[in-house]
Amino acid sequence: MNIDFNKNEDALKLQLTEMNRRLEQIHLGGGKKKIDKEHQKGKLTARERIEYLTDEQSDFLEIGAFAGDGMYKDYGGCPSGGVVTGIGTVSNRPCVLVANDATVKAGAWFPITAKKNLRAQEIAMENNIPIIYLVDSAGVFLPLQNELFADKDHFGRIFRNNAKMSSMGIPQIAAVMGSCVAGGAYLPIMSDDALIVDKTGSIFLAGSYLVKAAIGEDIDNETLGGATSHCEISGVTDYKAENDEACLDHIRSIIGKMGHSTQAGFNRIASKKPKEKQEEIYGILPKEREQPYKVRDIIARLVDHSEFEEYKKDFGKSIICAFARIDGWAVGIVANDRALVKSKQGEMQLGGVIYSDSADKSARFIMNCNQKKIPLVFLQDVTGFMVGSRSEHGGMIKDGAKMVSAMANSVVPKFTIITGNSYGAGNYAMCGKAFDPRLIVAWPSAQIAVMGGRQAAKVLLQIEKAKRKAKGETLSEKKEAELLKSITEKYKEQTNPYYAASHLWVDAIIDPLETRKVISKGIEMANHAPITDAFNVGIIQT
Repeated sequence: MNIDFNKNEDALKLQLTEMNRRLEQIHLGGGKKKIDKEHQKGKLTARERIEYLTDEQSDFLEIGAFAGDGMYKDYGGCPSGGVVTGIGTVSNRPCVLVANDATVKAGAWFPITAKKNLRAQEIAMENNIPIIYLVDSAGVFLPLQNELFADKDHFGRIFRNNAKMSSMGIPQIAAVMGSCVAGGAYLPIMSDDALIVDKTGSIFLAGSYLVKAAIGEDIDNETLGGATSHCEISGVTDYKAENDEACLDHIRSIIGKMGHSTQAGFNRIASKKPKEKQEEIYGILPKEREQPYKVRDIIARLVDHSEFEEYKKDFGKSIICAFARIDGWAVGIVANDRALVKSKQGEMQLGGVIYSDSADKSARFIMNCNQKKIPLVFLQDVTGFMVGSRSEHGGMIKDGAKMVSAMANSVVPKFTIITGNSYGAGNYAMCGKAFDPRLIVAWPSAQIAVMGGRQAAKVLLQIEKAKRKAKGETLSEKKEAELLKSITEKYKEQTNPYYAASHLWVDAIIDPLETRKVISKGIEMANHAPITDAFNVGIIQT
């Protein structure tokens, strides 16, 4: 191991320490005092409910843990968007889990909460797997109601998805384990099974105070909308549970009796661990994002037995396309190579840049995987498409369009891992969030933006200077340096993976050593949704 390897390893391990520190704080939700209050009421917290519900020794893949991170500071923050979501195994089947965190503003819905819930429903719909709602929410956070009420992808979209999933035959189970008020009351009742916990669960369109104000009726919340009222009088709920644990046990029983849907039939054999040491990824990935490295070394530490078969190995060298297995699943890998390589004309090509030949190769490889029904894995470390007269005259736009079209029209499930840079159109071509990957996650080393920080800062500085010049103003060297620093710092903040995760541009930030597990769980989940769409073979043209 050389000095650079050790420096790289130290840098990435520091990033992982920071990630785990942030997660530890986020997992406290509204804080220890709020958690204690929930326990005093005889309730489990959102995370405790998920842990109890999921199968022992199974892994819960949390989606959106960093959602809302650094947002809503004027309102005290909203850790994890006030809701815990993810993919867990319940009675031996993968399910999407959605649990309101009552320790965060009584589980109230912020704009990011709605976005996170919609992402959870999207995962269930795309993969044809059950979704379980553990409801404990005070409803819409009124100070921000204008940001989550009336638009297409606001709160109402959740109820639309409830109805759509019912028509698609996707099981929805809802357990009312705390407050469930106003418009939010429709979510559990639009589900296929509705459970309610006695004494702590309640459902009503308006609470007792509002009822008094609106029609003058004196009534307490339990009589208005508690478990006894809805199980014995209104018939709104289907089952009454004595406590949280009994409620969750009943959900496990319901899931355990469900029949299985037709599977997609993705190929899987016995899993083999990589022959190369996975921990060496830490030292291979450069500390400085501009430094070259061989992505083959990363691939060898992610795939079974470190074996992969390259497609067109000696053509289009800036992207590696390969068939391999991850945890036994057959996959097609599309990965940006960051090594400096020679083109077919003998010229040196920049690492991480997509050239015409590599775009053409990738498009054909994606087609190949669709024909063979092999899921796709994109390893993103890309600075964009090659620019300049030679590239433009060579048809870079046409070849790039082929790649984007093939990827966008692909019907096999796609999984995106952002390992490093994710800039500009490169983000799109390598299956960014806009192109519906089943899961998209980032390593702590990821940077996501329309262009690199240094280039962007210089462009923004030139724009600012031009504005001032038009006003007859000039900048001293000192002021110019201060302005450049300010722009660079702001841009740097917006390109880090936590900014992306807080806005749900990525589903999670993960330890690189968790990559195999994430991809495997994703394919297992996707295998429950048969492929029915025909792939458009007419998009590839020479």
